[in-house]
Amino acid sequence: MKPIRVAVNGYGVIGKRVADAVVAQEDMDLVGVADVTADWRARMARAKGFALYAADPDRALAMREADLDVAGGLDDLLATADIVVDCTPKKIAARNVETYRERGIRFIVHGGEKHEVTGHSFVAEANYASALGRDSTRVVSCNTTSIVRTLTALKVAGLLGSARGTLLRRATDPWESHLGGIMNTLVPEPEIPSHQGPDAQSVDPDLDVITMAVKVPQTLAHLHYWSVRMPRKASKDEVLEAFRASSRIALIRMADGLGAPNAVKEMMADLGRPNDSLYEVALWEDMLKVEGDELFYAYMVDNQAIVIPETIDAIRALTEAERDGSASIARTNAALGVGTFAAT
Repeated sequence: MKPIRVAVNGYGVIGKRVADAVVAQEDMDLVGVADVTADWRARMARAKGFALYAADPDRALAMREADLDVAGGLDDLLATADIVVDCTPKKIAARNVETYRERGIRFIVHGGEKHEVTGHSFVAEANYASALGRDSTRVVSCNTTSIVRTLTALKVAGLLGSARGTLLRRATDPWESHLGGIMNTLVPEPEIPSHQGPDAQSVDPDLDVITMAVKVPQTLAHLHYWSVRMPRKASKDEVLEAFRASSRIALIRMADGLGAPNAVKEMMADLGRPNDSLYEVALWEDMLKVEGDELFYAYMVDNQAIVIPETIDAIRALTEAERDGSASIARTNAALGVGTFAAT
């Protein structure tokens, strides 16, 4: 079979990671990336040998004046692709959708956009089959991805009743923390439930989940605390086995020195992960507590990395290059090294 020709529109925090992940897949070709910047970020794309396009025609001149080799505009890029992954900032992707539909090209947006933009929200382990052959999907946000992964693992094992979670959200992306964010305060989301719970239900409407969230003054990762009412009593070992059944949940131990997100990120660097990426949900097994039919656990979420394997699987699902979700997940995991963390 011919490789899937993938275009990436938006070469920022997510876009550059998606581009690298596409290159790592044997069944995909990265035909190019589009952006509007004329600074070091676009230069990194060219340094990697990626064809660079101007996402906005008004920016093409500035990009060329910055000595960037611009291959053309967004329309030129789309003409070479089977599918486009939109990694542009929040709300911009929703405006780009009209262009994609006019060109008749399949497309993926991310969690900054609303479910209604595509009518389908995606997490590979939960609903791969329902994305097969669609013209579009939305890979949900980093926090929602983690929620669906962990609750799906419990659901599959028959251990999920109701779930209540509190999210400690990083203030901004690490690379731009000098530009904004919060300092010396905490900022609660103004409503309960916070948006992540209803967002998880856009993937699986059967989830009984409520979330609360607060923004905290750090940039490394998100931290979740969960309380789950199980439909029956279960042992800690049974719960851990349920989580182990997911290749995208990694059990970690404070006893191993992994007592906080910074230590886990340092371990990712030592493992040689690109951009220190933690693609898995890192869940503390020695913190996990079971009291009868009540379950309590906590985990960290790498906001820059967790959605990358989901995006790769969504590409295969939409193009029907792989109809078996488990097979796609296995291929993606092998290419990105997902699961090696849990095996160390």
